[in-house]
Amino acid sequence: MDPRSWFRHLTGYFVYILLIATLGPLLFGFHLSELNAPEDVIRCKRKSIKSTTAGPNLPQCIEMTPTEWGVVGSMYTLGGLIGALSAAPLAGRYGRLRAMLITTIFFAVGPLFEALSPNIGVMAFGRLVSGVGAGASVVIVPLYISEIAPPAEKGFFGAFTQIMCNVGILITQLLGYFLSHDSYWRIILAIGGVIGVVQAAGLLLSVESPKYLAEQGNISLAKKTLRKIRGEDADIDDEMNSWGVAGSGDIHEEEQTLLNNGDEPSESRPKQSSKEDTLSIMQVFRHPDYQKAAIAVIMVMLAQQFSGINSIVMYGVSLLAGLLESNSALLNLAVSALNIVVTAGCAPLADKLGRKTCLLSSLAGMGISSLLLAVGIIKSVPVLSAVAVLLFVSSFAVGLGPVPFILASELVGPDAVDATQSIALGANWIATFIVAQFFPLASAKLHGHVYFIFAALSAFFFAFITWYVPETKGKKNADEVWGRERRVD
Repeated sequence: MDPRSWFRHLTGYFVYILLIATLGPLLFGFHLSELNAPEDVIRCKRKSIKSTTAGPNLPQCIEMTPTEWGVVGSMYTLGGLIGALSAAPLAGRYGRLRAMLITTIFFAVGPLFEALSPNIGVMAFGRLVSGVGAGASVVIVPLYISEIAPPAEKGFFGAFTQIMCNVGILITQLLGYFLSHDSYWRIILAIGGVIGVVQAAGLLLSVESPKYLAEQGNISLAKKTLRKIRGEDADIDDEMNSWGVAGSGDIHEEEQTLLNNGDEPSESRPKQSSKEDTLSIMQVFRHPDYQKAAIAVIMVMLAQQFSGINSIVMYGVSLLAGLLESNSALLNLAVSALNIVVTAGCAPLADKLGRKTCLLSSLAGMGISSLLLAVGIIKSVPVLSAVAVLLFVSSFAVGLGPVPFILASELVGPDAVDATQSIALGANWIATFIVAQFFPLASAKLHGHVYFIFAALSAFFFAFITWYVPETKGKKNADEVWGRERRVD
């Protein structure tokens, strides 16, 4: 498919709400990597700055042991887990738009504590609060995008979650490259709060997911909202019919006018779903149709993290410092930029080649890159290490970056989407915590050999996904994905 053929039909308003919504994933990436470049400055490892202060009652740096530094880093993942598990009932009860607005509170408050932290405890608390916002955001935003994106291009626009996450990582690496001295690290942390406030303001001009509105029984408002997103001349009837919501394809413009004027009683309005119909996390695990989907999304999310990507994102500067000396920060900046380019360039592949093909290609590339990186570090070959890191990140961007966020909403029906997204991101945050907490120790003990472990894990997940995870490209619903008869309740 030629992207130009459908780009022409996108409205400016759709692009606006897409960009505003994905500021959440941008902040997820921002906070994930914000401590990478300025680590030595924050921890007082540069002796020349230890005796100065950043302002009234604020030290210019905070001395921390490696264990304390690990706690500060991993508190973000703990907050992310809390946010991810809380997001499903939040998005189901209050809607996607209001749930995103709630996350911006955490995005604004968390960085305030981080930037003004006088000690380890305050900084760790700020990271926890920021993590809650990030964890909830990367559950809610992919749901929102899957429900506002044109049906044929859900894979492409679904990739924007990962693209904007990479943009956030690049912003922190860029800021860290120039501001990792004196007390300027506090500015890096504060900028995250500014972005959170910008998102809150932008969401005030955004709209609720039309599919969510239809599922709540408000067909009239759903059609009006979808018309605003697609444009006045767009044919939206087929899209509304594909939602599988009773009555969504039967309402016409004249009926909409009557409904808006209150001339038809509210009890005659069709209603397919309600808050009570939405499944909880435990109900999804017990549901005969959704158990396999829950296992699939958990394993795909574990594959994303246990392939080793965050060993580079969170610790790349210190990991490669011994080999590349002062160039390690510059390499991480290049890696972040490359990640955006490759993720954006490969975004159409999920719709063209399929989700599963992209995942398997990504795992194969990362497994090979891990082997090369292990050899490069063990044998002290800087060029090989640098090339391996670039190939490692490029392979991640092909499939493991964007596809897991898409799959969780395609493997189950509408009644289980919210809970499945929380299950997926809960698994993701637990895996991220494990990598964040234990990679520094494993790297110190095993040196480059730790990447042999990542290579072996990539091979394991390649085999599992080949055998267990179905392709969702071109499938209309979860029943078609899993090859079962559609249930009639």
